[in-house]
Amino acid sequence: MPKSIVAALQIGALPGGKAETLDQILCWETAITESGAALVVMPEALLGGYPKGEGFGTQLGYRLPEGREAFARYFDNAIDVPGAETEVLAGLASRTGANLVIGVIERAGSTLYCTALYFDPLAGLVAKHRKLMPTGTERLIWGKGDGSTLPVIDSQVGRIGAVVCWENMMPLLRTAMYAKGVEVWCAPTVDEREMWQVSMRHIAHEGRCFVISACQVQASPQALGVDIANWPAQRPLIAGGSVIVGPMGDILAGPLRDEAGLLCAEIDTDDLIRARYDYDVVGHYARPDVFELTVDERAKPGVRFNT
Repeated sequence: MPKSIVAALQIGALPGGKAETLDQILCWETAITESGAALVVMPEALLGGYPKGEGFGTQLGYRLPEGREAFARYFDNAIDVPGAETEVLAGLASRTGANLVIGVIERAGSTLYCTALYFDPLAGLVAKHRKLMPTGTERLIWGKGDGSTLPVIDSQVGRIGAVVCWENMMPLLRTAMYAKGVEVWCAPTVDEREMWQVSMRHIAHEGRCFVISACQVQASPQALGVDIANWPAQRPLIAGGSVIVGPMGDILAGPLRDEAGLLCAEIDTDDLIRARYDYDVVGHYARPDVFELTVDERAKPGVRFNT
């Protein structure tokens, strides 16, 4: 059926770590089931945490021992994919009947990745996307993904794809996702700014697709026991702003700010044909005689053993 309910679950990583945060996610099971949502998108780095304000003891040219200890703690709070936490999330998808897209910190070898995981209610963990371009000092703690994890998959709400936080602003990545036929664009994030709302509406309008952005919501640093110099006492660390947008850039639900919640909207993928009547960005509005994008989807492990 082209009509379905989709949702953004706006919650935040908890100070107690991944086990406490996973329990928090499970507490929303009844709400997800009762909403009838066939797709639920959760924020960036929800399992594993987004260490906003943490410097990891690093200045240009040197790293302090306490920063290495901070990274070791962060590494310990990351998850294996697949692993115990993904099994629990697969169970949640099965019981609620919903596809899930969730942001995690993935542990692979001795490197961490900011990753979006896809769960199907029947098949469990079916795909992942590693963030291609960590922003700013995120590069201290996260590796870069490669072209081998750029999935757009079939789901009960249509073809879904996930792009994480600021990589949403990479025009060529967007073009690649549009070319893969994305119909419901999932955007896990921790960006609470008004400009993020503009970006989400632009992507929906540019790609003529539905956009679901799920942002973390966090209390003030003081309430979390985090020391960030000169942070206003009453200002949230991350204020949320989850939003659902239609294919003409119209806001269908949200933005939800300063509180946890399950933000829902009904979508109809039949609307995409109407929206693309005068603008199909990789179809009749493209100019392949002038512009061409090549996407390398090969895995780049760095070391290959040929036998």
